[in-house]
Amino acid sequence: MIVHKFGGTSVGSAERLQHVAAIVAASPDRQRVVVVSAMSGTTNALIGAARDAAAGLPGTFRETRQQLAHKHLACLDQIVPPGDDRDAVAAEIASRLDDMERLCFSMATLGELTRRGHDAVASIGEELSSRMLAALFRARGVPSQQVSATELIVTDDRHGEARPDAIATRAKTRQRLLPLLEQGILPVVTGYVGATPAGVTTTLGRGGSDYTAAILGVALDAAEVWIWTDVDGILTADPKLVPDARRLPELSYREAEELAYFGADVLHPKTVKPLAEAGLPLRILNSFRPEQAGTLITGAPSPDRPILPALITTEELSLIQVVGNGAGWTLAMASRALSALAVGNAEVFMFSQSFSERSLNLVVRSRDHGHSVHLLQAEFQRELSQASIAAIAAQEEVAALSIVGMPDAQGTPIIQRAFAALGKLGLRVISVAQAASAYSVSFIVPERDIVTAVPFLHRELGL
Repeated sequence: MIVHKFGGTSVGSAERLQHVAAIVAASPDRQRVVVVSAMSGTTNALIGAARDAAAGLPGTFRETRQQLAHKHLACLDQIVPPGDDRDAVAAEIASRLDDMERLCFSMATLGELTRRGHDAVASIGEELSSRMLAALFRARGVPSQQVSATELIVTDDRHGEARPDAIATRAKTRQRLLPLLEQGILPVVTGYVGATPAGVTTTLGRGGSDYTAAILGVALDAAEVWIWTDVDGILTADPKLVPDARRLPELSYREAEELAYFGADVLHPKTVKPLAEAGLPLRILNSFRPEQAGTLITGAPSPDRPILPALITTEELSLIQVVGNGAGWTLAMASRALSALAVGNAEVFMFSQSFSERSLNLVVRSRDHGHSVHLLQAEFQRELSQASIAAIAAQEEVAALSIVGMPDAQGTPIIQRAFAALGKLGLRVISVAQAASAYSVSFIVPERDIVTAVPFLHRELGL
């Protein structure tokens, strides 16, 4: 058995969904489980609508509902022929979007977006894409059934970053999916979501569909987990920035986990651990070019494989500064800022504090910028009015550049080589975060400099 996971770009249009169906049909495994993300852009739209509703902008969620309905129903019309099945799936899509509208209306009425409400809205995208893909398989003559991961993955109630209960999840997953597989029915499962023992919907963290695939693979004792992305595996750099970036054919679990935690977009950070504990191989493959070999992640990679560093870039980040004003600044203010953003489901990519300058620098996703500033202004309303905090303001658009790798043949740590290369380039570095292992370092730099810095470092590091 192989668990296949397809991300947002892989299911982002009618054409891509047709391609996914062809890939699964051509796979060599007799039994298959498919895990899907929401169509690209859908989750961001849902979260944005919920935030706007809570902020008193009710028009956004109604507009978003219309846009998502048009997007998904138009796609459904292209991949499933007219008939009862298409009508039933169209009704299910409309019903789930009605749920989204009702939830957002409640948020607008209360003026509040709770973490539980956030998960209820954010999880809807996977419900839509999974229903369409299951209908496409049926239209192609493949018995298939959509299954919500809320029926399979049992979690705690940490909304936004829920932690699965492995024992309960294994029992529910096997009880629900094994009978389908024995009957030759292909399950199409929603990624990213789970549910508490009481049945309340939770999410596993942004990009958590990879994690879903790993959890299900372990629960079902699968042979492998295959994650389908839009690149040829894990590469030494983003191919959009370095067209001749090299593919890493094999990685150990530890190497892959380190790359994921430093922002490798092709792999969610939590994915590797359960697979490593179970000794379950993971493959990263390109759904746009399925003939490519991809990257194999295993406990015993080939000793002859090339061991190369990788440059990981994360763009569309925003630097927000909380500026203190004299002696009124305390360390507790930094804690309050981070807590406010965590409660508001705003991801903090990196932060640094200069106590002498009485300031805190926070790096967040650009999509979370306005929401983050609003949360911080609400948290420090009293301090802003009393001028113990001078300002909360965005400084500039930034990007993260992480270098991850083992020492070179001479034993020189990758960090030392990275600093030397950046010094040679003369790049302005805004912030630095260094891992204790000395195998990785991350820099926050102006976003405009990424297009120059990454190719330069790729050459300087001998890649």
